[in-house]
Amino acid sequence: MVPSKSEVHPVVADFIDFLNASPTAFHAVDEAKRRLKHSGYEQLCEREDWNLKEGGKYFFTRNYSTIIAFAIGQKYTAGNGFHIVGAHTDSPCLKLKPSSKVSKGGFLEVGVQTYGGGLWHTWFDRDLSISGRVIVKRNIEGAPSYSHELVRIQEPILRVPTLAIHLDRGSNDGFKVNTQSHLLPVLATAIKAEVNRKGDPNEKSMTTTNGDQKFEKDQKAAEGEDSDNKKHHLLLLELLASKLGCEPEEICDFELQLCDTQPSVVAGVEKEFIFSGRLDNLCMSFCSLKALLDGTASEESLQDETGVRMVALFDHEEVGSNSAQGAGSPVMLDAFSRITFSLSAHGSKVSLEKVIQRSFLVSADMAHCLHPNYMDKHEDNHQPKMHNGLVIKHNANQRYATNAVTSFIFREIGKKHKIPVQDFVVRNDMGCGSTIGPILASGVGIRTVDVGAPQLSMHSIREMCGVDDVIYSYEHLKAYFEEFTNLDSQIKVDF
Repeated sequence: MVPSKSEVHPVVADFIDFLNASPTAFHAVDEAKRRLKHSGYEQLCEREDWNLKEGGKYFFTRNYSTIIAFAIGQKYTAGNGFHIVGAHTDSPCLKLKPSSKVSKGGFLEVGVQTYGGGLWHTWFDRDLSISGRVIVKRNIEGAPSYSHELVRIQEPILRVPTLAIHLDRGSNDGFKVNTQSHLLPVLATAIKAEVNRKGDPNEKSMTTTNGDQKFEKDQKAAEGEDSDNKKHHLLLLELLASKLGCEPEEICDFELQLCDTQPSVVAGVEKEFIFSGRLDNLCMSFCSLKALLDGTASEESLQDETGVRMVALFDHEEVGSNSAQGAGSPVMLDAFSRITFSLSAHGSKVSLEKVIQRSFLVSADMAHCLHPNYMDKHEDNHQPKMHNGLVIKHNANQRYATNAVTSFIFREIGKKHKIPVQDFVVRNDMGCGSTIGPILASGVGIRTVDVGAPQLSMHSIREMCGVDDVIYSYEHLKAYFEEFTNLDSQIKVDF
């Protein structure tokens, strides 16, 4: 099952492709949508009525940053449960501010805000670019139309430079980042931008010793004093417009973030690692999506299924999930309700509470691998290692939603398929992170187990995990979809 160092397992190669196609949550959803459509899943719209059928495969997006896909068993009857894997599409990053134009010291910089709990020192001295979504005004048959369009600038255009050690002799004693003043990326020098900008070639610039004032005056003239575009550097808007095939003044608004331009790769002497940004949590997003797609690919795959197999990939986990498209929203409960009642017999009453109690959630979010240089940060009896499979996360204070019943179910599925499983408990003298698991368990009332593949450098701009664990994660989640219905029928609790 585990490939030699001269080979790349097909699942891992597919994962690398997924990572490289997904610089933002919007792009991750777009890539998931493409794969779902290719596999025969039908897109639904939450604004419209749903016409569902047993054996059908569907998906919908919310805000284009959350996506929920599901396959209905051919033996499903209204009131049966949902078997879900939940993950998230977002990762810590630097996002552009609503007014991003900053000019200082003869440089054009881009104002950014921190998103999530990133290791911000890792963003210095990296080749950076910009990706995200843009609202563009188009003229369709003479009438204005406003479209949501994804954009990705792949070439390096930005950099957050560190201060030379000669000017900060104590930097190696502790690199402290002021996130307001130190994290602004450099876009260009004012003089070069002035020389090369697309303006009136006959327009004369004022002669001044202050390069910032000189460029600001020229840029205001090019944009117009009443233009909304004066909130951003014209140079940046022109670059975005060239990628989108529009004019800078047709860009109405955007949500953009900085991205590392270095691609995701299989690495290490034994080709046993993956080096990449956004492993937390695109690794679990990919493994759950691929497990669903491959587990429902054949005509026979759903013929004995009595439940609904579902993958829910949420936005905004890194900032608490409290949004219209986060796990704290009713989006998953809305899906339960619409699927259940659209497949119920006309006029029949179905208890959604019964549906929830028959359902099960695997909350899949990356786990902390044992770090060889900081081994004292792990509890002695709970030290997750690479190449040893998914980690079941436990916390007595409910930072994770795992309990004895839910961990047994997940572990038993792995045991049946000879897939290794590990356990993690944080040290008593350290704080514990959390996931969407407790949010959904408490908000929906669904049985939940928290799991994740072990990784190092979590929340860095460049993370790492083990190749084998990607394979184990995919195989375990695929087995969960195929085995849960039968296993759950053998478990007696609350009877």
